[in-house]
Amino acid sequence: MVTEQIRVLVVDDHPVVRQGLRTFLDLQDDITVVGEAADGASCVVAAERLRPDVVLLDLRMPGTDGVHALHGLRERANPARVLVITSFAEPSSIVPAVRAGAAGYVFKDVDPKALAAAIRSVHAGHVLLHPDVARLLADGDARPNGTKLTARELEVLGEVAAGRSNREIARGMALSEKTVKTHVSAILGKLDLHDRTQAALYAVRMGLVSLAGK
Repeated sequence: MVTEQIRVLVVDDHPVVRQGLRTFLDLQDDITVVGEAADGASCVVAAERLRPDVVLLDLRMPGTDGVHALHGLRERANPARVLVITSFAEPSSIVPAVRAGAAGYVFKDVDPKALAAAIRSVHAGHVLLHPDVARLLADGDARPNGTKLTARELEVLGEVAAGRSNREIARGMALSEKTVKTHVSAILGKLDLHDRTQAALYAVRMGLVSLAGK
């Protein structure tokens, strides 16, 4: 049986770091590195060409940094999930990246097995945030909202924030996958959100779900 591969783009300005990440990740049965980039601008170009499932993204790089890369990926509606890998432990340094669309972050001293697990997790739709980061987002990113969600949309939002795919939500709520997709689109439109990661953060602010266990 062939294992479905998670396609990863590694972005870091240090060649030795890129090579180390590639060497480890290529040992995983379900992960394959499809390319590398040395800065934010080349990340956006490579992501358009290679269409990875996950972008493993450094934040601090000369020229175009990781946050600019995230904005570039969003502007092009690139569907790749972005996992930030950083050496900065201050939660406030992570917030701009999460606001720009990152699905989570890990530190550069992460255990290799934990890094592989994090890649699998964001690929599956989960949001990986420390509670301190979620709290900073909740404190500084309150969004006025004049349009209330329906009870069903609130229920779907809670499932999205829990990291479940449309198929899993449909199965759990006895709905068609098409109906769930319609609900998700309505939620994003009503709340003026760009993606499922922002929807998960909104759910935290509304108290619908906690990210503490992610």
